[in-house]
Amino acid sequence: MPKNPMEFVARSLSESHPEDAARTLEAMDASDAAKVVRRLPMRVAGRVLEQLSPAAAAAILPNLGEESSRRLLEAIPVRRAASILLHLDEGIRNQAIEGLPDTAARQLANLLQYPPSCAGGMMDTQVASVVVDATVREAIQSLRRTPRHMLWYLYVTDRAGKLVGVLNTRELLLAEPRQAVEPLMRGNVLAVPASASREEVAEILRAHRYVALPVVDTEGRLLGVLKHDEVLQTLREEAFVDLQKMVGAGAEEHALSPVSLVVRKRLPWLYVNLATAFLAAAVVGLFESTIAQVTALAVLLPVVAGQGGNTGAQALAVVMRGIALREIAPGAERRVLQKELFGAFLNGTVVAVGTGLAVWAWDGRGALAAVIFFAMIVNMAAAGLFGAAIPMFLAARGQDPAQSSSIFLTTVTDCVGFAAFLGFAAAFMPFIVD
Repeated sequence: MPKNPMEFVARSLSESHPEDAARTLEAMDASDAAKVVRRLPMRVAGRVLEQLSPAAAAAILPNLGEESSRRLLEAIPVRRAASILLHLDEGIRNQAIEGLPDTAARQLANLLQYPPSCAGGMMDTQVASVVVDATVREAIQSLRRTPRHMLWYLYVTDRAGKLVGVLNTRELLLAEPRQAVEPLMRGNVLAVPASASREEVAEILRAHRYVALPVVDTEGRLLGVLKHDEVLQTLREEAFVDLQKMVGAGAEEHALSPVSLVVRKRLPWLYVNLATAFLAAAVVGLFESTIAQVTALAVLLPVVAGQGGNTGAQALAVVMRGIALREIAPGAERRVLQKELFGAFLNGTVVAVGTGLAVWAWDGRGALAAVIFFAMIVNMAAAGLFGAAIPMFLAARGQDPAQSSSIFLTTVTDCVGFAAFLGFAAAFMPFIVD
C-alpha cells in the first residue's frame, strides 16, 4: 500500500471512476500526482488526464518526463490536449508538440493559434467530410472508415478544402452508388468563423438547435466542428469561473485544489480587499466626533452598507449576464445605466420608507429616521449605478468584467453609504441631539 493515503485512493479510483480519481489528484501536490499517473496503464492514465482541469494537468505533465507526457497527449482528444498545453510555458509547449506524430502536431498547432474562448480554440479538428466530386459509393466508404465520435454531419468540401455543403445520410444511403454527391448535398451551410466568440457560437446553437457547427477560416476552408454539448459545457464552466473571479478566487481553483494554489490565487485580492476596507474605515474616521455624540449611528451603519451591497450585487449580476449573452449592444450602455439608476432609486425610496419608520419606532427621534431615509436612497441609487458601470467599464477597456468586480463594488457602496449616512447625520446633528 502506498505511504500517501491520497495516492492509494487515486490509484484505486482510476480504473472505474476516472472523474473521482482526477478530483483526488487535483488535491495532491503535482509531483505526488505524477507518481500516481506514472504507475497507471497508459489507457487509464489518459482517461484520468482528460478529466483533470487543464491547469492541474499542465502542472502534472512536466513531472512525468518527456516520453510519458507525449504518450499521454496522444491518448487524449486533441482539443483537450490543446487546452492543457496552453497552461504551459511556450518552450515546454513547443517541446511537447515536436515529439508528437506529424498529424497530431499539426492539429495541435492549428488549435493553439486560437484563444480558448473562440470557436477555433473550442473546435474538434477531427471532422467527417468528402470532396464534392466524390461518388455516393466513395462517400459511404468514407463514412464507414470514420470513427463514430466524428459522425455528426457529413460535410462536403471542394478540392481546396472550402466548405460547400452538407449531406443528408438518409438520402446518401438511398442514392445510386455511382451517382455524384454534389446533387444530393445541401448548400449554403451555416458555419462559424474560427474567430467567433463562444457567446456568438452559443447563440447560434441556441437559435438553430444544431448538434454541431462547422468552423471555417477567413477563406471558407473547413477547419473543424463544434459540438453542441461541449460548447454548453464550456459556457457552464466559464460561468462558474466568472463567479469565482468576481469575488477574487482563482479561475483555476477547484474544491479540492492544493492549499498552495488557494493561497497564491486568493491572497493578492485579499490584500486589495483589505486596502479598500481601510478606505471605508477612513471615511468613518472623518465623522468620529459625530458618532461620539450619537452612538446609535454606529449601530445603524451596517444597515445602510448592507442594503447598498445587495442593490449593487443585483445590478452587477444582471449586467454581467447581459455582457456574457451580448444583450448590451454598442451604444446601449447609457440606457442600461439609466435603467439601473432609476430602478435602484425607486427601490431605495421604498426601502428607505420602511427603514425610516423602523428607526423612528426603535429610537423615537424623527431626525435620525430622516437621516437614514435620505442615506438609504443615496446609497442604493449609487449602488445600482456602479453595479452596472463597473463591469461595462472593464469590458469597454478590454478587461475581464468578472475580475473581482464585487470587491470594487463593495468599496463604492461602503464609502458612499458611510459618507452619506454620517454626512446627513452631521448636518442634522442639532435636531438629533435636541
